[in-house]
Amino acid sequence: MDRVQKCEATIGKLHVISTGQQSPEELTAITEQIVHQADVIHLREKSWSDKKMIQTIQLLHSKGVPMDKLVVNHRVAIAHDMNTKGVQLTHASIDQETVRRTYPNLNIGCSVHSVQEAIYAWRHGADYLVFGHVFRTRSKPGLPPKGLTELRKVVQHVNIPVLAIGGITPENTPDVMQAGASGIAVLSGILMAKNPLEKAAAYNEALQKGGERNV
Repeated sequence: MDRVQKCEATIGKLHVISTGQQSPEELTAITEQIVHQADVIHLREKSWSDKKMIQTIQLLHSKGVPMDKLVVNHRVAIAHDMNTKGVQLTHASIDQETVRRTYPNLNIGCSVHSVQEAIYAWRHGADYLVFGHVFRTRSKPGLPPKGLTELRKVVQHVNIPVLAIGGITPENTPDVMQAGASGIAVLSGILMAKNPLEKAAAYNEALQKGGERNV
């Protein structure tokens, strides 16, 4: 199985990313509710110590969250040692070529913000990309969104799945899928919702309206 076939087989459409605003216990309680609606759960907690990250992964697993649904942001060694699905790399992370060489079994995602970054990540070992922010979002005040046109360009220039992030709602999800995205990444839209399970189901329904699942 080549790299493209591998990521087509393993990358899902709805990725839920932790917000940095919830305790491990709060995050775990919500994840328990939505785990069957989400394809992947990302742990993006910059302020947590390695010990706290490991303990949270263990807590999630003890509550029935499969390791192959968990992605650790940035901390490659933890992703490997805990046998999670993979790692999400950012501009501050080590190069994906090094990750690929050192941890060949890890699934590698890269966060990108331009066509050029997307092409570089694809050519240097990424299995999938998270591109954004696509729409206006309160988490990026003052920064103009990339928009659907730029998302479409990224999709056209790489041969791996591209997930859209930033201001994604159930209402605009079909537009994102029509632009060629393989899925979406959502933070507060699910994890900070009054009814996370209901909201996750709404996103999945919107994904289905946007086209056939292609990953």
